[in-house]
Amino acid sequence: MAKLTQDELLAQFEEMTLIELSEFVKAFEEKFDVTAAAAVAVAAPGAPGAGAVAEVEEKDEFDVILTGAGDKKIQVIKVVRELTSLGLKEAKDLVDGTPKPVLEKVNKEAADKAAEALKAAGAAVEVK
Repeated sequence: MAKLTQDELLAQFEEMTLIELSEFVKAFEEKFDVTAAAAVAVAAPGAPGAGAVAEVEEKDEFDVILTGAGDKKIQVIKVVRELTSLGLKEAKDLVDGTPKPVLEKVNKEAADKAAEALKAAGAAVEVK
């Protein structure tokens, strides 16, 4: 028997009905004394209802994005310098080039504090 490539095997599986494929999996499990439970679990995120499960999981990393400097640009630059280790010129360039991320991949508490400080200075902020 000639050895089939992975692409050839996939082509064969594409032609099978779900019932035939299910029977093949059962025969494969019996022949090699394995279970396909792990493969089913991996395939499950692609299922139609999987999006709801992903939304339930809480994010643990957030980005604080400056979307506008507002009327008090100098105050916003000062807050950006306090939140980051940027110098005056870099902070000014960041504020002038909005929308730009001020902090990336920080925890929720740090993101909320930074957003509050920027809003208090008159900036428009978005936390993603």
